[in-house]
Amino acid sequence: MQPPRLSLSDEASAARVILSGTWTLAAISPCYARLSGELAAQNRGVDVGWDLDAIEHLDSVGASMLWRAWGGGFPADVALPDELRVVFERIRAAGQDGPVVRGRGWLDWLAGMGGLAEAFWRNLLGVLALLGRLVLDAGHLLRHPGDTPWREISANLYKAGARALPVTSLVAFLIGVVLSYLSALQLNRFGADVYIVNLLGIGIIRELGPVLVAVLVAGRSGSAMTAQLGVMRVTEEIDALATMGVSRSLRLVFPKVLALAIAMPLITAWTSAMALIGGMVAAQIQVDISYGFFIETLPKVVPVANVWIGLAKGLVFGFLIALLACHFGLQVKPNTESLSSNTTRSVVTAITVVILADAVFAIATRSIGID
Repeated sequence: MQPPRLSLSDEASAARVILSGTWTLAAISPCYARLSGELAAQNRGVDVGWDLDAIEHLDSVGASMLWRAWGGGFPADVALPDELRVVFERIRAAGQDGPVVRGRGWLDWLAGMGGLAEAFWRNLLGVLALLGRLVLDAGHLLRHPGDTPWREISANLYKAGARALPVTSLVAFLIGVVLSYLSALQLNRFGADVYIVNLLGIGIIRELGPVLVAVLVAGRSGSAMTAQLGVMRVTEEIDALATMGVSRSLRLVFPKVLALAIAMPLITAWTSAMALIGGMVAAQIQVDISYGFFIETLPKVVPVANVWIGLAKGLVFGFLIALLACHFGLQVKPNTESLSSNTTRSVVTAITVVILADAVFAIATRSIGID
């Protein structure tokens, strides 16, 4: 195999570049920089001719290199065998002569909005179909309790619930400290230090605790559920279960949804308690409110209805996160790109839906638990 070479030949008054050797990826790689410089230097002449008759082998890499040196078009004077011209025609058909840049008109924006609406509608129908499948599974388990996948449910409870306690408690404690510190700075200006208990109690138990847990769980457990189901789609394990007559919704989706719906209220209570402890510590340090006063005042200023609202939010948020995570996991195509994109889409969608659901809760319970 001869290496790629360029030589200059003078014929009459016009210069001619003669290419020879093997112009393939393996041959070009060791001397790519040199060849690029020589091609650029030779192409500066206006009347330069090109002779490719002596080329032994040419692949798409060599053809692309020459095509770029020619400026994305055939020179006026070029000697090119038919078998090599076919390679250059493929390069031109593939658009290697440079992308066409054009502005986006209003029709393009309209088409993009239509694509987003179609994707939203398709995912909504998929979630509703999965929800209907879960209702049918629940009815089946009521008639046949022996088919309940207790082992899968307990495993998901442990992974999504017990193993989430350390990170949620740490984040909640720090959030409580920060919220208490900032609140104390503002309340101290008006001599209303004691109202920090009211602020922390209502804010954490009713709103911040459930939403904070939902965001953490969506990023931790929700993404893990999507990735697990997605990997099973990529490795065709779900198809194997269907071949064996095993219901994917009963064995894979139902345990995850039920386990997270059970675990979320418990995690919410734990997280709210840790956030209140962090706020109590910061309040004692910042405005000298004793622990005894904080603990004694908290149940007086925070009606018990707020606790039930927070736990109800945790249950609904957990159900929605698991449902969306399983939906996007089952939508994964058998490739790694689809797996990563659906995992990201699962987390973003779950957090967005949680915030929307929290807004609905706030409107529906605006007159409950607020004196």
